[in-house]
Amino acid sequence: MPITGDQLLAMLAALASPHRLRIIAALSAGGRNYVSALAREIGISRPLLHLHLQKLEEAGLVAGRLELSRDGKALNYFEVAAFAVDLTPAAIVAAATSLTPKPEH
Repeated sequence: MPITGDQLLAMLAALASPHRLRIIAALSAGGRNYVSALAREIGISRPLLHLHLQKLEEAGLVAGRLELSRDGKALNYFEVAAFAVDLTPAAIVAAATSLTPKPEH
């Protein structure tokens, strides 16, 4: 199924950040990880990481899941979602035709 224009814009906007690219790279290379460990690996604060993960999750690029550790501590794990974007002129033309119309003022 082709990606819609709105989905493409969300994905491109989510990837338009060095921090978010590093997050995707770290999760792709190392597999799923919990927020505290990922924040240390990337070198950013947990609150900032949460903001970036939220943007990536809204775009469908990562998925998060809350799990309990053996000692009963809640850990929020994230992993890269399966996605593929064919960014060609033809794909952009197709995506543009499906953009949600902007309301007129």
